[in-house]
Amino acid sequence: MIRLIYNLLWPIGLLFFLPGYLRKMVRRGGYREKFGQRLGIYDAGIRARLSGQRSTWLHGVSVGEVGIALKLAAELRVLQADLHCVLTTTTTTGFAFANQHAPAWMEVMYSPLDFWPIMRRAFALIRPERVVLIEAEVWPNLTAEAHARQVPIILANARLSRRSEKRFRRFRFFVAPTFRLLDLVCVVESGDIDHWIALGIDPARIRHTGSIKYDPENVTIDPSGPAQVLRDLKIDNRRQIVLGGSTHPGEEEILAQVFRQLRSEFVDLFLIIAPRHVERASEVHRLAVQLGLRVALRSQSHGAAEDVNCLLLDTTGELRNWYAVATVVFVGKSLLAHGGQNPAEVILADKPVIFGPHMENFAVFGRSLVEGNGAVQVSSAYELHRAMADLLRDPTARDRLVANARNVLAIHRGATARAAALILEVRSGQFVLRPRS
Repeated sequence: MIRLIYNLLWPIGLLFFLPGYLRKMVRRGGYREKFGQRLGIYDAGIRARLSGQRSTWLHGVSVGEVGIALKLAAELRVLQADLHCVLTTTTTTGFAFANQHAPAWMEVMYSPLDFWPIMRRAFALIRPERVVLIEAEVWPNLTAEAHARQVPIILANARLSRRSEKRFRRFRFFVAPTFRLLDLVCVVESGDIDHWIALGIDPARIRHTGSIKYDPENVTIDPSGPAQVLRDLKIDNRRQIVLGGSTHPGEEEILAQVFRQLRSEFVDLFLIIAPRHVERASEVHRLAVQLGLRVALRSQSHGAAEDVNCLLLDTTGELRNWYAVATVVFVGKSLLAHGGQNPAEVILADKPVIFGPHMENFAVFGRSLVEGNGAVQVSSAYELHRAMADLLRDPTARDRLVANARNVLAIHRGATARAAALILEVRSGQFVLRPRS
């Protein structure tokens, strides 16, 4: 009954949200490419490649989730040598990132809208032997269609922010029937197990695997591209660099002002800003220029002037590599905006991390880092300036912070392999996971 109501209301909801959805797509660009895939319309090439093929279907919303899906798929391929995957994603940035990094045995597509006739067409084409959803992407029609076809459906790297849990609990009557259809839930934090049980999931189907995102195994970071860009800009590799990663509105202005203050002591300091949403690049560029910075764009850096003191990353999919050339990193969406961004990639690049007070999306991990002296948490522009200055002055303090952060990260070592092994245990039509120890 609940799914019937959902499908009856779906077209009305689409009309209500469509204007904002289209504005966002236009702003981010690239929305015309493969647009039909969102409606379950596929070209002859994809049909031919997937014909007669059984695939593992992985789905992640955007760049972060796609990165997790790619890492997990590689581990699944180690365990099942003939594995073929279909990776779907929602955003244009996620689609571009997936296409850039996907291996030959993976088909990259846009995710179908969760309306039953569209989802049925997607399932008829992909013919999945299993469906793996990344982090929190549990949709009613997708889940119900998988269940009806006896296709096991797995939620990997499952995590619950406080906001999400509160919302799910409020609408538990509506979401619990969908959650109950999940065959396996691989949770990031052991403390989340009871929360997932409260949302209707059978405790026997929940496993604590740790975080694939934080798993330090088989992480590749290549600083050669960023290093070449800096050489083109005549930035000496001995210069210290402050990097603001995944920043949100208001944070770029604070970073620029802190940077200008720091330059009075660190005269050769260089600033790199990476906005969380690349479509904001022109807005951030104007702001930085107004604040007196000499800015180069990553996309145009080859022909930029040589006296720049700030680089704006207006490209996607390479932030992890840029962390490797930084001296100190501030992780955005944490000082003014709420939720935070993932600090693990900074740590994996062996760089010290600073973040603000709003790390709700990574609350347990962020708290573990602070308590383990593996990150510096600040609550104001003044504290950000002081923390950056302290770390820029003291290489030993930087190394100590990174070493402590690595120790915190170590508890997630092997999370990808654990999740992959569990996923391949689940079989169609029956639940065959070994009992929890």
